[in-house]
Amino acid sequence: VSTQSTGEVIILDVRVPCTPVATLKNHTACVNGIAWAPHSSCHICSAADDQQALIWDIQQMPRPIDDPILAYKAEGEINQVQWATGQPDWIAICYNQSMEILRV
Repeated sequence: VSTQSTGEVIILDVRVPCTPVATLKNHTACVNGIAWAPHSSCHICSAADDQQALIWDIQQMPRPIDDPILAYKAEGEINQVQWATGQPDWIAICYNQSMEILRV
């Protein structure tokens, strides 16, 4: 997975790294973090300067993925995201000088 300053998340297959498998385009600012769901190979959370944490279902790859399945708007630019390994229904995000724990 690669992030772009354009707000895109690019998913690569390491067996063919020259060709993106999918591009997630709903962020409007620089993406600062991504986290794979510990319980699922097809869910990923991206967090960005646009104050959004977006959860994606990438199961339909390589078909285009147009929209996230969940979205959360924080009170500041999100600079860190972590999916809890022991509690897969929870995601932590950090912004400004705060941390929020979100149930998904």
